Amino acid sequence: MTKYILKRLGQGLLTVFLTVSTVFILIRLAPGDPAVSYAGPLATTEQLAKVREQFGLDRPVLEQYWIFLQQLFTGNLGTSYSFQAPAMQVVAERMPYTLTLATAAILLTAVIAIPLGVWMARRPDTNRELGVNVLTIAGQSMPDFWTGIMLLTGFAVLIPLFPASGFATWGGLVLPTVTIAILQIALISRMVRREMTSNFAAPYLTVARSRGVGSPALTWRYAMGNSAIPVFTALGTRFAAMLNGVVVVEVVFAWPGVGSLIVRALETRDYPLIQATVLLTSLLAVAVQLVIDLAYPLLDPRVRLGKAAAA
Repeated sequence: MTKYILKRLGQGLLTVFLTVSTVFILIRLAPGDPAVSYAGPLATTEQLAKVREQFGLDRPVLEQYWIFLQQLFTGNLGTSYSFQAPAMQVVAERMPYTLTLATAAILLTAVIAIPLGVWMARRPDTNRELGVNVLTIAGQSMPDFWTGIMLLTGFAVLIPLFPASGFATWGGLVLPTVTIAILQIALISRMVRREMTSNFAAPYLTVARSRGVGSPALTWRYAMGNSAIPVFTALGTRFAAMLNGVVVVEVVFAWPGVGSLIVRALETRDYPLIQATVLLTSLLAVAVQLVIDLAYPLLDPRVRLGKAAAA
């Protein structure tokens, strides 16, 4: 068990290291000058040179990378150019907002998508199932920014039920949560339907049915039991993706999370802030993936950690 956890943890940390190193290189290859973003387009050559010296941008890229590695292992990624505060502190202050939004969206998704997928699987090729299936395809096709704008117009402007932006009250959580959840519900419910349909047709369920097992037990104990791992994995993967910043939704609703923060960091070419955001969100995504892996034996007793580790 300990060996398995350490192996997964090592793989995760290596992934994080490669991710932040790749981002370090890519943002320096991208066009633009952070000194101009900081000092302004009217800054003189001397002023720009002073800013580059202040931020260490006048040093060779390899030297900057070496400094970055030293900072990485101490957890201090430098000072944000635009906030003039430790970059990790700025990201950590925004992370609770993104965690709140992602948690609310994934809970709403699980509560609606799983029963909806089971409902569709139990009524294959009926008009009602076809109608719901069409709605899930529509939900999967709608981009987040369009859904967000429609909800914003409908329930914050025309019918002012919820705040249009920010997180001043809990009501402000409703519209961005629903915006994110619509796409996730469409994706997860269709996956649940596929998994449950496959299990309903499996021989073991026919045997259980012939022995008089009731429909609720067949559905939730047998079929859903065998579908639990792929469904749980899909929910966990979607949650980890949200932690990387649901950028469009946060921008549409002026949500103060890491998504809107990284947009600002990219606009101002705030290298420390970009690197800190990528590091923290990658670490959280790895932690979520580790929890998913460790939960497999709890969801399905046939799974043994020794076999999983050998895979």
